[in-house]
Amino acid sequence: MTEQQTLKPYVIGLDLGGTNSVFGIVDARGEIKATTAIKTGGFTSVESYVKASVEALQPIIEQVGGIDKIKAMGVGAPNANYYCGTIEYAPNLPWAHDTKVPLAKLFSDSLGIPVAITNDANAAAIGEMVYGVARGMKNFIVITLGTGVGSGIVVNGQLLYGSDGFAGELGHVTMVRGSEGRTCGCGRTGCLEAYCSATGVARTAREMLVKTNRPSLLREMNPDDITSLDVSIAAGKGDELAKEIYEFTGNMLGEACADFAAFSSPEAFIFFGGMVKAGELIMKPIREAYDRHVMPIFRGKAKFLVSGLDGASAAVLGASAIGWENRE
Repeated sequence: MTEQQTLKPYVIGLDLGGTNSVFGIVDARGEIKATTAIKTGGFTSVESYVKASVEALQPIIEQVGGIDKIKAMGVGAPNANYYCGTIEYAPNLPWAHDTKVPLAKLFSDSLGIPVAITNDANAAAIGEMVYGVARGMKNFIVITLGTGVGSGIVVNGQLLYGSDGFAGELGHVTMVRGSEGRTCGCGRTGCLEAYCSATGVARTAREMLVKTNRPSLLREMNPDDITSLDVSIAAGKGDELAKEIYEFTGNMLGEACADFAAFSSPEAFIFFGGMVKAGELIMKPIREAYDRHVMPIFRGKAKFLVSGLDGASAAVLGASAIGWENRE
């Protein structure tokens, strides 16, 4: 532990989601010492959101000895720009829906500590590098499989942000071109996210149920209510149609990873998020499709790993890791 970490042994991590904002005070070993949370929505302005956040933080800050014990704060949030410290045009945040908000500066001014912000997938990548299975790695890609498909790309030990802070949107590479591609939430068609997110898996299930009359446990449900978890449970019970849904999803992810290898030659692909709980149902077809499609020069080099961070606290840990990276 460095001298600074001894004097200021904690950072604050904020997992800022569309519904809840979860705060944790974390030490250098990745142990969460205290947590609190507020609802993200319901505020008319970013200033009122920050005020409520700081008020919620005060008791847990005092619990660890006061603000003098806090080195910095890291925030993982949708549409976050690391360079500018802003959240920009985030569709699910009412106080940042149609504007840019200087969230890092507002928190820094209120708390008196450095604050860094990045998107949630980048936070996951930094979290893996600091606390998780990517410790010691300098080239890897984290792919988050949740409501959407996000990614954090680390090259030569540094997170890839690009010229404007928004690089690394691998969930929006085009997998199905032309009019046959599914419409994605980003406004484009055929994106990886439209097929391989949790919502994409549920959509695949509904499409397959229409295309075939084969028996399936999923037919017992209202099609509109089917989730990726339902598909996973059915597949775990031996449902052949559910297994094919994961085969389809894994094949597309593996093919996409084969393309990603061509530009960064990662040591590992690390999968993060609720969908990886499906285990080999999703991981096996990913590996097999990757081996089929990857250039021979890259074959057999990359590992395929599942996140080493505890699921319940992973997002907070990932955000907190940005605080340790902040050298201000």
